[in-house]
Amino acid sequence: MEEEVLGKAYDGRLMRRLLRYIRPYKLEVAIALALLLVNAALQVVGPLLTELAVDRYLVPSGHRKITMLDPFLSRDPWTGLLQVALVYLLALVGALLCDFGEQYLMQWVGQKAMFDLRRELMAHLQRLDLSFYDHNPVGRLVTRITTDVDALSELFSSGLLMILGDMLMLGFVVAVMLSLSPGMTAFMIAVMPLVVLVTMQFRRTVQQSYRRIRVAIARINSYLQEHINGIAVLQLFNREARSRREFDQINRDHMEAYKDTITAYGWFYPVVEFLGMLALALLLAYGGFRIRGGALSLGVLVAFFQYGLRFFRPIQDLSEKYNILQGAMAASERVFKLLDTEPSIQSPAQPRPFPEGPAAIEFDRVWFAYKDEDWVLNDVTFRIEPGETVAVVGHTGAGKTTLTSLLLRFYDVQRGRILIGGVDIRGFDLDELRRHFGVVLQDPHLFTGTIASNIRLGTAGISDAGITAAAERLNLLDFVQTLPERFAQPVRERGNGYSTGQKQLISFARALAHDPRYLILDEATSSVDTETEFRIRDALERLMEGRTSIVIAHRLSTIQRADRILVMHKGKLREAGTHQELLALRGVYWTLYQLQYRDQDREFASAPETVSGD
Repeated sequence: MEEEVLGKAYDGRLMRRLLRYIRPYKLEVAIALALLLVNAALQVVGPLLTELAVDRYLVPSGHRKITMLDPFLSRDPWTGLLQVALVYLLALVGALLCDFGEQYLMQWVGQKAMFDLRRELMAHLQRLDLSFYDHNPVGRLVTRITTDVDALSELFSSGLLMILGDMLMLGFVVAVMLSLSPGMTAFMIAVMPLVVLVTMQFRRTVQQSYRRIRVAIARINSYLQEHINGIAVLQLFNREARSRREFDQINRDHMEAYKDTITAYGWFYPVVEFLGMLALALLLAYGGFRIRGGALSLGVLVAFFQYGLRFFRPIQDLSEKYNILQGAMAASERVFKLLDTEPSIQSPAQPRPFPEGPAAIEFDRVWFAYKDEDWVLNDVTFRIEPGETVAVVGHTGAGKTTLTSLLLRFYDVQRGRILIGGVDIRGFDLDELRRHFGVVLQDPHLFTGTIASNIRLGTAGISDAGITAAAERLNLLDFVQTLPERFAQPVRERGNGYSTGQKQLISFARALAHDPRYLILDEATSSVDTETEFRIRDALERLMEGRTSIVIAHRLSTIQRADRILVMHKGKLREAGTHQELLALRGVYWTLYQLQYRDQDREFASAPETVSGD
């Protein structure tokens, strides 16, 4: 429903914020304004020169007004007409150059301003916490940075200045017409009420159509993003036909909205053109009687016909620019609403220094809920000593991953504290806190680039030798050396073309290359096959060596090597101890073992010694 809000056609508060983005380019805007003013003035010169040529040389009239060009013009008709034609040509060339310069400058300013705005939006999106993305679809956010910013770009490049240019031109035309003949000017203005009524109806029609277009575009973006990301599931369950039908309906809504807009433009311009021609017909009749009565010259009538064409063109343009302005106001309202959304999790104004030496992690009576008081964690307390490896197990939804999300301050606890080295993590700078953690997730995410860039992730301190060393320690180097470009091998979107195991090994190398003090493995081996897991078991031991590690467990090969196992059940810490101690309790862990881990334990127990590395 947010997409349907159009807002006012002009909002001074929003416009002031928008103008902030063109302030760095005020020199270019000032030059464009000067060119616009000159261009508007040159637009009224042509009919005056026509009037001069007709009344002085073609049909000499005693009622002709003396102009500033008269002293410089020849009395010979042919020579004088040539001089007037040359001046007319110079005016046309001047108007052409001014129009080009003004258009070029404003397009340049518009693109620069929107580049700055998109950069600010991207930086702001990276600051927002995960809870924001839990409630905002990706398609909507993409629409903000693409469609909405494009609407603002159109406002800067062909909206604001064009509106001013049309108003200037209309003002100059009316002023000159009044000086030539107030009576004939009144005939031109007499049709204005009809033009205003037609314009108002046109604006109402296209306003509704543009609203539907914006909604349809947002729905198209959201639908495409969701279904392209889930294309494997879509094909697996043979939902292509249904997806096509759903998309056809969304696409049809977009087409129908555009058809209504096309219809509105189709009747608006001809109607305004008809009213303009009607005004010119009235001018012809009225002017003909005035000429026969000797009260008006032919040159003035010809000039009025030319001014008539210039009179209605800005009115047509203003109607279209009104829609651009209204759409830009609505887009700016949505964009600034996003920019004004402050992250709920921020670094403190005066952050505490992160402990330099070994520091324990402590959860002190932690309560957390994603929504209201639907507690995901309920009074959880435990301590992880420096260098200790702790596994966290439990049923789906027990709160295992939530523990690590809170530790990294992706979310903040509602009650209790999380301490590192005795200091509440809310006292640390966010970047400093997260810099000390290496995380390997169940679903590895690779970015478009190369293998080296995915391991380094922009950290300048990681050298090529460091990348190679990390890959070698994690049994990744053998695979990389089989690639044509080694570490410079391209990686496509989401790592397409690489197996899950290969992507997971790259994620492990990424964590090791950054040399974190704390390591979090969130079911990091659950998506790989048994052979791949055997390959990285020894590498995992080396990766966790000397580091405080939290392992959200899935397979016994990791659980049994942990110093301690924490058993989560329905948001509470129910049991803690070693594998054998927990089995002896015959509690929650023993039940999990019976249900899930016993078969896996047999699998690992029967694995060849040369493969497992034991």
